[in-house]
Amino acid sequence: MILAEDATLLREGLVRLLAEEGHDVVAAVGDGEKLLEATAEHQPDVVVTDVRMPPTHTDEGLRAALEIRERWPDTGVLVLSQYVEKRYAAKLIGGDGGRVGYLLKDRVAQVGDFLDALDRVGAGGAAFDPEVVRRLVARTSHEDALARLTPRERDVLEKMAQGHTNASIATLLFVSQSAVEKHANAIFDKLDLPQEKGYSRRVLAVLRYLGS
Repeated sequence: MILAEDATLLREGLVRLLAEEGHDVVAAVGDGEKLLEATAEHQPDVVVTDVRMPPTHTDEGLRAALEIRERWPDTGVLVLSQYVEKRYAAKLIGGDGGRVGYLLKDRVAQVGDFLDALDRVGAGGAAFDPEVVRRLVARTSHEDALARLTPRERDVLEKMAQGHTNASIATLLFVSQSAVEKHANAIFDKLDLPQEKGYSRRVLAVLRYLGS
């Protein structure tokens, strides 16, 4: 694993936490350029990166994350941010929608949630902060296609957008996995998503939900 965070105290604290939890941190860097160099050298299973890093403290970490997604698709990327960067979130879940996560930094203080998200991304899944999803979907609440969904279908789609599997959604919503699968198929049909080979209807549904 590689950690990219320019705040020294937070970076060192995360390195210690991850080591205590059994994760092997092969590099800990403080800017986007060094993150790319370290990723090229080590090609880790997962990269954890802040969004805003030197020199401009705008989006260096996020741009590095997107480049890593493109150049090393087998490397999972977990982005940490103080704010919701709407214009990039949809790009992060492009492709097959796996091995990616986006958490607000406040979530890191909730160690269990942070480690759970890290494990999900490392295992090939996705993990999106509920608050990130809530803010992103606010602009799409009046879309005609989404308006066709029942409240339960919207619940299922929201959990999909957070990166949960059908089994996880069933547990969270206290329903059977077969019920979740039926809701998911209804969502895909109501959103008029294609069934052609090469398209993931699940990812397309999430992208529609995020307003991209």
